[in-house]
Amino acid sequence: MTFYGFAKSVVYGIFKPWYRVKAIGIENFPKEGGVLLCANHIHNFDPIIVGIMAPRPVHYMAKEEIFRVPVLGGIVRKCNAFPVKRGFGDREALRSGLKILKDGHVFGLFPEGTRSKTGELGKGLSGAGFFALRSDALVVPCAVIGPYKSFGRLKVVYGPPIAMEEMRTNKASAEEVTELIMSEIHKLIKEHQ
Repeated sequence: MTFYGFAKSVVYGIFKPWYRVKAIGIENFPKEGGVLLCANHIHNFDPIIVGIMAPRPVHYMAKEEIFRVPVLGGIVRKCNAFPVKRGFGDREALRSGLKILKDGHVFGLFPEGTRSKTGELGKGLSGAGFFALRSDALVVPCAVIGPYKSFGRLKVVYGPPIAMEEMRTNKASAEEVTELIMSEIHKLIKEHQ
């Protein structure tokens, strides 16, 4: 078993019963090939919750400061995260994300760029559109719904992949594609709240 698999099973055993997490729409998750998994961001634990409920290993960008913390940095790296310099156009991070998708893996992204303070869906940044347009990956919208309360009810909803062919053919902008992704996430939230 890989470190990722071991860590996922341990964390799953703690978080799933603690927050009573339920995954909905697992059948929408592609079994193979590159997947850009785009989710709303309501809590610091979102990457963990989305990661443990996904049927395939998820790779994330994480702020580079985390990788400098002794022990934690090594654990985060072994859990498929790679560093990004926030506030800069970090080309190395962009290349890393595209490579993950090209190699047929799952790349998890929170298009809002930061956690929502109100719990409401915010405006998405163009990064999600950039990765969707520059890769052949399937784009899967995901909604994290519910309060993070002990023994509450938390849902992770995976929507069907968003048809991107027309957007790519028509040379849509990264902003337009991000808006489309955010509207699909919004639909999932409204449907499953």
